[in-house]
Amino acid sequence: MLFRLAYLGVTNALALLRLLPMSDRDKDAEILALRHQILVLERHLHGDRPRLTRADRAWLAALLHPLPRTTLNHLRLLVRPETVLRWHRDLIARRHARSSRPHRAGRPRTIRSIRRLVLRLARENTTWGYRRIHGELLVLGVKVAASTIWEILKDAGIEPAPERTSSTWAAFLRSQAHAIIAADFFETTTLTGARLYVLAVIEHTTRRIRILGATAHPTAAWVTQTARNLVMDLEDTGCQVKYLIRDRDGKYPALFDTILTDAGIGVILTGVRIPRMNAIMERWVRTCRRELLDQTLILNQRHLQHALREYENFYNEHRAHQGIANARPLALLPEPITDPNRLAHLNIHRRDRLGGILHEYEHAA
Repeated sequence: MLFRLAYLGVTNALALLRLLPMSDRDKDAEILALRHQILVLERHLHGDRPRLTRADRAWLAALLHPLPRTTLNHLRLLVRPETVLRWHRDLIARRHARSSRPHRAGRPRTIRSIRRLVLRLARENTTWGYRRIHGELLVLGVKVAASTIWEILKDAGIEPAPERTSSTWAAFLRSQAHAIIAADFFETTTLTGARLYVLAVIEHTTRRIRILGATAHPTAAWVTQTARNLVMDLEDTGCQVKYLIRDRDGKYPALFDTILTDAGIGVILTGVRIPRMNAIMERWVRTCRRELLDQTLILNQRHLQHALREYENFYNEHRAHQGIANARPLALLPEPITDPNRLAHLNIHRRDRLGGILHEYEHAA
């Protein structure tokens, strides 16, 4: 132990004598280099031998190159002094190569606003290729080469027009919402445990709900008659419907689709166990359960029909719908109140439906 302490004292004294003639700048560079090597070693405490990244090499070469060769030979480095000098020569060579490289010639980069416009046209018109977009830009007075449009679309990862024409289910629903209705069966139980089935239809654009009926036995004849009633109701209201979305429930007979097809309404079946393909109808069923059925004790079929008629009127004439900007299917929103005196003396009257389960608010007369 004493011999080891004496050895350390002598070696550190000799190291101190070596540091005396060094300048403060050389000492600072040596300290920074040693500290950085400690960081490198800490990164590889539990791994293989330490590996210096390109940034590590550049930093050590910049710090140690100005030091004399004799100083480098006495430093505790992870690499040989010749390696550090070689790193510095490589850095200088790369710097000269970049500075002597001629500037690229050619056309200037397309203006950012034109690039955004090209991408917007391609996104909003899936059937347009780069030549069709080029023609539209010429109509707008924007002169750009067709090959430039092709490069913009390619860089953005947009496929050619033939591969973009296949529309998604969501895009189909948005583009054809004015001509789509959706139907669905849902069930509820009475106080005695009897199971009743309800058939309802909703319009995608207006969110108007039509409850076609409720029965304990949804036979083929009953479902077929509801289809006839639906077709007559749509004709009376002048509703132009082209598609009806429904699931693959076995309660729908083949004659149900036939009646709708004869009326010019195509029936679209959803995928197996994919309720999101009929999301608007499924959302209404959940709303009906939460606002009505879960809060009502159904006595019998007649009581259920009465409750559904009241809820249908409430849903179509009073309830605001977030999907259509808080509008109502069968009633327009009133003009906003701007009179400060009227706002300061609001007199709101509440009207109860179904014994207070549903509340409607309106200005008192």
